[in-house]
Amino acid sequence: MGVEVSWDTAAEQPPARVAAYRSMTAVAAGDRDGWLALFAPDALVEDPVGSSMLDETGQGHAGHEGIGAFWDKTIAHVERFEFVIRDSFAAGGEVANVGTITTFLQGGYRVDTDGVFVYRVGDDGLIKSMRAFWEAERAMATARQA
Repeated sequence: MGVEVSWDTAAEQPPARVAAYRSMTAVAAGDRDGWLALFAPDALVEDPVGSSMLDETGQGHAGHEGIGAFWDKTIAHVERFEFVIRDSFAAGGEVANVGTITTFLQGGYRVDTDGVFVYRVGDDGLIKSMRAFWEAERAMATARQA
């Protein structure tokens, strides 16, 4: 996997923004173990929020086991990721990032997913939750040959 994370980061950033950046970097690098290590043992990933083809129950993926299974079901099958964060709003232990995730899939396809990606961290800097707000229909409408 190629590493492509585009984000203008200053030297001093709020902990949630740092965790979000590390998460995107690990995903882009294909580093499953490094990505899982960023999450608290009781973390919850909702990507996307609500029921979807990736989470029929809409309850999210809980703990390292559930989050690891999410990686295996989804992230592991993407050839390359590019993250472009156009804006970021940090408050308290959370950050909401507005941007586009471009996924390059087998068969030469690419899909752009526009969304708002919200990370919450604990006092230890580990991710307690990641909630991704995006619409599958909008993303799939961008599917095209790379």
